[in-house]
Amino acid sequence: MLDFFTIFSKGGLVLWCFQGVRGPAATAPVNALIRSVLLQERGGNNSFTHEALTLKYKLDNQFELVFVVGFQKILTLTYVDKLIDDVHKEFRDKYRNEFQQKGALGLLNGTFDFKDDFMRLLRDAEESSKVRAPTVMKTFEQSLKSQKTVKCMIETRGEKPKEKVKNKKNKGSKKEGNEAVAAPTKGSVGDKQLSAAGDKEELTKDEILQKNREEFFRRHMKAGEKSRSPKPDAQKEKGKKPRVWDLGNSNAKVLDYSNSATNGSAEACPVEEFDPDMALGDKNREPGRLYDLEYESDDEAEEEKVIQNPSKPSAKKGGLGGMFGMLKGLVGSKSLTRADMDPVLEKMKDHLIAKNVAAEIAVQLCESVAKKLEGKVMGTFTTVTSTVKQALQEALVQILQPQRRVDVLRDVMDAQRHHRPYVVTFCGVNGVGKSTNLAKISFWLIENGFSVLIAACDTFRAGAVEQLRTHTRRLNALHPPESHGGRTMVQLYEKGYGKDAAGIAMEAISYARNQGFDVVLVDTAGRMQDNAPLMTALAKLIAVNAPDLVLFVGEALVGNEAVDQLVKFNKALADHSMAQTPRLIDGIVLTKFDTIDDKVGAAISMTYITSKPIVFVGTGQTYCDLRSLNAKAVVAALMKA
Repeated sequence: MLDFFTIFSKGGLVLWCFQGVRGPAATAPVNALIRSVLLQERGGNNSFTHEALTLKYKLDNQFELVFVVGFQKILTLTYVDKLIDDVHKEFRDKYRNEFQQKGALGLLNGTFDFKDDFMRLLRDAEESSKVRAPTVMKTFEQSLKSQKTVKCMIETRGEKPKEKVKNKKNKGSKKEGNEAVAAPTKGSVGDKQLSAAGDKEELTKDEILQKNREEFFRRHMKAGEKSRSPKPDAQKEKGKKPRVWDLGNSNAKVLDYSNSATNGSAEACPVEEFDPDMALGDKNREPGRLYDLEYESDDEAEEEKVIQNPSKPSAKKGGLGGMFGMLKGLVGSKSLTRADMDPVLEKMKDHLIAKNVAAEIAVQLCESVAKKLEGKVMGTFTTVTSTVKQALQEALVQILQPQRRVDVLRDVMDAQRHHRPYVVTFCGVNGVGKSTNLAKISFWLIENGFSVLIAACDTFRAGAVEQLRTHTRRLNALHPPESHGGRTMVQLYEKGYGKDAAGIAMEAISYARNQGFDVVLVDTAGRMQDNAPLMTALAKLIAVNAPDLVLFVGEALVGNEAVDQLVKFNKALADHSMAQTPRLIDGIVLTKFDTIDDKVGAAISMTYITSKPIVFVGTGQTYCDLRSLNAKAVVAALMKA
């Protein structure tokens, strides 16, 4: 039973609607479909789930129409796809003249009486799903087994099937013929082989097997005697010697930086003396400003080479042939078909995968572009390649600009007005740079005048607390209390190793509230997305402390793994949360962006799969190497040949 079926224009004007059952109107699910799929360029799949409903839709790009059907997701309605295709064809053919002659005025002033036609198509679709005849099993007379006789199925022990014997004889005869051509003097060897083959056919299977084993061992014994060397093996020295590097220091005391007296407090940590220019990098930067990601794109002539037809006109053709070859790709004023776009989309998909976009995401992107352009009428002197490329660029920019924009500074100031700290939790897999980018974000917040408390909740990895302690000392050296009216701008809260991370985070938030810190940055242990106990602990930390922002830290080097990581992190947070509406990932920190050149596909994969924004981009090793995402720069790098 259908809940609703609606037809509306891409401008938002509802042309016709059918309400199948009594209940809430179709407004909320259709609006969710428009916001989450149509506006976000995620039309690769024609199905969308909203609460208890499943929505299927079809686009008509020629007349800018959208057909949507909704039904309960617990139902399996096999006729829905056929119904939506039939309704699309019937409605389009019935009001084609009105659309073509009047255009937008026809949509505003037209009356679309389609109820009788729809009910007829619905009955036909339901009947077609019922009248399918069940598959009938074959009778014995129809099977291949009935054509065999009893005699051909009886096998005697030691006797080989006739087909195999024939094949073996044919192989032997071919081998004998080849040997006779190559070496006619070795005729006696061929006779011996034939006689041996004849003897083998007379022997039983066990006797042939035993004879082959004896011959195999005899050959290897002879080969072993030849390969033996009279020289004794050189005796190897037991044990390992420590390697001493040329530029290293063999004195272990010099490398020992541990100090049992300090426990991470700001007072106990001595201020480090180091070159601030090395830690800050760019001297001409504006303090506290988060610069956009930059990318210098090549000229338009080179950009046009992104997806070009590799077939070039041969040198034999004259100027007329070259002119026809140039005009061959022009569409004219006809509507685009899937056959026109498939070759270009296939090359686009390969190009995206080569740029590190996950294969699954690349397929869905190309499918979305195909659905958006299919049936659309193109202008004169417009090529399919340029049209598809332009549509793909617009889709990529739209994907990198999700619905919710995270403004950390505004949210921190809002938390200040409520006299509470703003809490940010960092999570991710091992080795992606959580602690390093946490220190960069701390530096950025300090330069904007906010005090930061770092909670060392990575109680598992050896050296995790010491790493944050070093960052705290360096940040305090760059921004000493004397420069901020005697106020310590960054402090580390740590309880050592082996403790409960959720409990440490709760104590740190309480300490920050009492001491008047503006921001609490919670560092967590790296964990693989398949490790259930560690994912449970992370879900507990987030559920207990309810941070304002949960950031997933992912590196720009990953391809297909990015999708797996984000999907499983979100799934684990949802499964292990006790809340009615579980807390999921709010944003992404993309690290190691300076190591990938123009292979920026991980940014597309992460935002596409989560619909969450990339809040920060890490681009280097200094505290100033932090950027905000520039969607157009990323797309320019992605589309570069």
